[in-house]
Amino acid sequence: MTSLTIAIVFVFIVGYLCIAFESGLKINKAATALLMCVFTWTLFMLDPGSYISGAVEELPAKVSELLKNHLGETGETLFFLMGAMTIVEIVDKNGGFNFVRKMIMTTNKRKLLWRIAFMTFILSAILDNLTTSIVMIMVLRKLVYERTDRLVYASLIIIAANSGGAFSPIGDVTTIMLWIKGMITTQGVITEIFVPSLVSMIIPALILQQGLKGELPTVQGKSDETSGEVFSNRQRNTIFILGVGGLMFVPIFRYLTDLPPFMGILLVLGILWTTTEIFYRNVKKGKDSFSKRVSHLLSNIDMTTILFFLGILMAVACLEEIGVLTALGEGLDKMSGGNHYLVTGVIGVLSSIVDNVPLVAGCMGMYPIAETGDLAVDGIFWQLLAYCAGVGGSMLIIGSAAGVVVMGLEKITFGWYMRHITWIVFVGYICGMCSYWIIDNLL
Repeated sequence: MTSLTIAIVFVFIVGYLCIAFESGLKINKAATALLMCVFTWTLFMLDPGSYISGAVEELPAKVSELLKNHLGETGETLFFLMGAMTIVEIVDKNGGFNFVRKMIMTTNKRKLLWRIAFMTFILSAILDNLTTSIVMIMVLRKLVYERTDRLVYASLIIIAANSGGAFSPIGDVTTIMLWIKGMITTQGVITEIFVPSLVSMIIPALILQQGLKGELPTVQGKSDETSGEVFSNRQRNTIFILGVGGLMFVPIFRYLTDLPPFMGILLVLGILWTTTEIFYRNVKKGKDSFSKRVSHLLSNIDMTTILFFLGILMAVACLEEIGVLTALGEGLDKMSGGNHYLVTGVIGVLSSIVDNVPLVAGCMGMYPIAETGDLAVDGIFWQLLAYCAGVGGSMLIIGSAAGVVVMGLEKITFGWYMRHITWIVFVGYICGMCSYWIIDNLL
């Protein structure tokens, strides 16, 4: 390994550590990711001839072409995320999720736990685990007022959101990355990972329900659901069907057209945008509800997250170009004896400590897609990676975007979650992996 390669790896590791300890350093991880991206590629340009062939005068142009190719691949993921985030924002701000509260409302503590678990699990697979967590916490606040009980329900929301996102190609950023890169297919990940994901949610729910007994205080029906709404129930339901149904249609659109997934997302966004503009034709001017129009909601997109993904994915692309990821993958194979259950299992545990996006991006660079075997499309390695990176993030409250947002909304401490929830998640995580092994080897 050359000194230049060591320098690039060093910059990446330092950046990675800064991202992992973002809360302590109080430096936004997006800023760190962007610096990491620029510094790694700047070091790469000091001697590009060490990594790519060609005449000296041709190297700058070749590197520029290389960057454009990587940026194009990264852009597919970023545009998909931006489109999906906008669609969910439109549905949420225009009252499309009001039905969730009605469907899960009950005074029985255990019944509520299971309704929350399955509703979160399903919504997370259709939307994404972060958005679903926010929606469910807002609903939870209107149903449960006791702090102790709400901590249990909130923890289950984290678990169910991450488990539900793991088996869907659009439910988690990591599965989106694997799906867009062609390492997993819609049918493959759903049919193979659904049961393990379900198991990883049900086992913790069974354990958590033991601490819930009795009834909740009677929930007074309120009319605040529709306060400030300018759309009728029919219009809100139309927005919900177009938004959520559109997200579910994206994999089908890709199958029918062979176009990249972000084109399907843009199609759904265009239809939903047009529909809401038509609805707003009959809204009187001057109402503050005009702030819910798509042109305004676009400003609510979390650009911090988008820039974080841009920096991380482009920095990982640099590691891929210098050959570090390939060497690391070969080293992991030797250490584990080729046991992909062990490799992905460790990655899942690590994803609860550090961000799973760079972990999965690194693995994608370490292991090229094979023609056959565990590393083929929909092979054991890629499916387990989708499961482990998604579900494993629930072990610590800082291990996933869903966990971090719930931590902030409900003021759950790191220590409380680690003492009461981590072991429960780990049991469900291992049971899910065992169920995958049983299905793959015995059934």
